Amino acid sequence: MIHLQVPELSDGYEVYRLIQRCPPLDVNSAYCNLLQCGHFAQTSVIAKSGGQVVGFISGYVQPEQPDTLFVWQVAIDDSARGQGLATQMLEHLLARPNLTGIRYLETTITDDNQASWALFTRFAERRQVELSRSAYLDTMTHFNGEHDSERLVRIGPFNQ
Repeated sequence: MIHLQVPELSDGYEVYRLIQRCPPLDVNSAYCNLLQCGHFAQTSVIAKSGGQVVGFISGYVQPEQPDTLFVWQVAIDDSARGQGLATQMLEHLLARPNLTGIRYLETTITDDNQASWALFTRFAERRQVELSRSAYLDTMTHFNGEHDSERLVRIGPFNQ
């Protein structure tokens, strides 16, 4: 059985290891994942099965848009794929009392990340809300040609 919960600071290194196992996700430093599990715990969710971390979504409420949850990364271990876990984790986040004012979910996705496009498209359809996409981070302007361009995806508005 998979349990969804608020991550704890002590989960940070296991999150780092999970993300290493989930290409094409960008692997940040272990320190970054520790901060996500500490500073951003209330806007992130961890999935554990038998004590092992099998899923993680990191996010934060945008300071200039307090009605918008930005999803930074979605990582699902191979052992937990194909079970709708990512969708369950998104729903778990949006059901939290501290996130009741969230009306929009935003994320960025590269054009070739079919798994993320499928997840967020299904999520918008399930919620019966609009999904819009726009240019956001350009490969040359923002990544010096070393990373694919990222499109900004905005889903909502959700009913309050």
